Amino acid sequence: MNNIQHELEFYQARLRTKCSHHRRSVAACLVQGAYVSELDRQHNRKGQEAFAPPWWEFFRFELTSNLVDDADSSIFGAIYEFKPASSKDSSVQDAPNFVVAFRGTIPSKESLAQDGLLDINIIQNGLHRTSRFAIAMRAVQNIVSAAKSSNVWLAGHSLGAAIATLAGKNMAKMGTLIETFLFNPPFVSAPIERIKDTNVKQGIRIASSFLTAGLSFALKDHHQERSTPDDSFAMLSSWVPRLFVNPCDFICSEYIGYFEHRNFMEKLGVGGIERLATQNSIGGLFLRALGKDSDPLHLLPSANLTTNLSPSPDFKIAHGLHQWWRPDLHLQSKQYHYG
Repeated sequence: MNNIQHELEFYQARLRTKCSHHRRSVAACLVQGAYVSELDRQHNRKGQEAFAPPWWEFFRFELTSNLVDDADSSIFGAIYEFKPASSKDSSVQDAPNFVVAFRGTIPSKESLAQDGLLDINIIQNGLHRTSRFAIAMRAVQNIVSAAKSSNVWLAGHSLGAAIATLAGKNMAKMGTLIETFLFNPPFVSAPIERIKDTNVKQGIRIASSFLTAGLSFALKDHHQERSTPDDSFAMLSSWVPRLFVNPCDFICSEYIGYFEHRNFMEKLGVGGIERLATQNSIGGLFLRALGKDSDPLHLLPSANLTTNLSPSPDFKIAHGLHQWWRPDLHLQSKQYHYG
């Protein structure tokens, strides 16, 4: 417990000199609170023995409720309410009233089976059909109805980022835009970004864009009665989630190429092809051709993409949540808008 407190105090002191990173760090710590809450449950740590509370109490949040999976009774998320000491507290500025945070996969025997099943659902574009997402979506809708959307944050890491992405997308389609922090969000694709040869990498992306756009055009006439991907993208374009990715993490690094490739195709004079390709995936198109609903999570029209360029010696560090509350990162941020 003392180690957690010392770590939080160290980062809080550093953050005072880098307030632009404060929101990212707070969101990451609240997601960590959801992780540790589940570990507390697994190890039967309660009351003063629990390790989780410092992760939210240090930033003056209170735990309103845990989100519990009905399949294995695991804690997969948390709802926090901001409780500043006074309205004059400097931390009140730009702070949300509520934060809904979702953890990622925990590799323990108590939770791995259900978490792993959900990971598979992400790959199969089926997360929206799971009971865990249904619970998460109801929680988000209830919080938004109780407070204005401008007073609510969504945050998640890895699997939790996928849940937050889908919840944020659904709310955006209903006209409600929520500030969203996505740490190492999954991008289901071949890890093209890991290819070192730039020409080979660009060649693969160009070929993929033309193939995806061609398949999309060919299948379009068969689904006129349904809402088209272009309609969905138009509804989502005003929602700008904050994505935090590491180029050494193959789970999320494809977001870098996904957004940069749009600009590259515009310069080549084939932006129309890419605009069609960027709102579809080959896997999603095949599922749609079979009459199945498919809305791949990684298809985002707009985003504020932050890349951690600090050294990451292994995958555990590159995919870890802990990197995002550090104040001494070498970060590069860029905003992308569809249209």
